[in-house]
Amino acid sequence: MVTIREARLPDDKPVLLGFIEGLQRYEAEFESDRRLDAAYAEDQFAWLMRTAGKGAIFLAEIGGRAAGWIMVYADEAPPYVIDAERRHAVICELFVDPPVRGQGAGRALMAACEQWAKAQGLSVIHIGHLSLNSRAAKVYEEAGYAPYVVLRRKRLK
Repeated sequence: MVTIREARLPDDKPVLLGFIEGLQRYEAEFESDRRLDAAYAEDQFAWLMRTAGKGAIFLAEIGGRAAGWIMVYADEAPPYVIDAERRHAVICELFVDPPVRGQGAGRALMAACEQWAKAQGLSVIHIGHLSLNSRAAKVYEEAGYAPYVVLRRKRLK
């Protein structure tokens, strides 16, 4: 059974660093620009903590063991977005440990973020993924997330 709780820092930091590294290794399968050096997880954690005050961090547990994590925060879109949807939630850092994928932890983590966003009075939530990550695309579509914007890249020589 999956249980979701808010992360307790600094106690949960070691497991979160492990999940940050796990996500980075996973995304490196799709994207060559991913850092895999020893300092990366601490750098990413520090960067995330600058945003964490505007949101929440949730940890999934299965059988009392950490199974995955997610972070959500409130953000504001530019003025071209209608007022009712300008303030929105952003999900980032969703990662479920590979041995327990498919047991509902990811869905439960996303649901916790959606509940958090509703409690903040937000009516829209965003989540992104690498374009080649078809597994994430399928999971997010099944959870009701529709494509919204396409970001394109060109490497300059």
